[in-house]
Amino acid sequence: MDKLKHIYSHQAAEYHNLIKFEDVDCNLLPSIDRISPLKGKRLLDLGTGTGRIPLLVNHLTSNIVGLDLHWDMLREHKVQKELKGGVWELAHADMRYLPIRSTNFDIITAGWSISAFRVWEDEDWENHIGRVINEMHRTIKPGGVLIIIETMTTASTAPAPPTQELAEYYSWLENEWGFTREVVQTDYQFDNLDQAVTMIDFFFGQETADTVRENNWVRVPEWTGIWNKIVSG
Repeated sequence: MDKLKHIYSHQAAEYHNLIKFEDVDCNLLPSIDRISPLKGKRLLDLGTGTGRIPLLVNHLTSNIVGLDLHWDMLREHKVQKELKGGVWELAHADMRYLPIRSTNFDIITAGWSISAFRVWEDEDWENHIGRVINEMHRTIKPGGVLIIIETMTTASTAPAPPTQELAEYYSWLENEWGFTREVVQTDYQFDNLDQAVTMIDFFFGQETADTVRENNWVRVPEWTGIWNKIVSG
């Protein structure tokens, strides 16, 4: 996981180059929009990274705040936002302590980000993730929707939590916090096998890259879980 911290802090451009190949069938946006129609909604994206969610949804709403702890991610996000002509706001902050007034957003998303606390804060992960989810509840409007997006594994033909730690976290979201899960396929489509192996190795490591090469996968299967919850007033 130290490797991922380094990527988030120092290799945001390379990270963004990887995710450009993801979700070749464009399954993610319809799934999010089906959970909560995005048009005209005010959206907060936690752990926004290089802008995967804002770049995906900004044609439906530009009333977005993207928040991240890592400056390198926000710098690359700004580059990508300007390339697309985006006008949404960016903020540097820790998602456990949001500098945002209460009941301010219609939708709050957290994509591939909260799960980091499950590993980085192993012995106290429930406390750290609980802070994030409490902050999400505090800043959502009554009747608003919380959406947490996490991996359900990469380079596998069937969806499943890739580690026991993540399985515990996912179960905790459902059983302790009342989130509902659905799974969508978000395959990577690369130009050739060597590119697939190199880019998968960059983020996911050699073992996953070896699986890609053994299967000759230029299209690398990936599964994504979407947890959602409507917050009553």
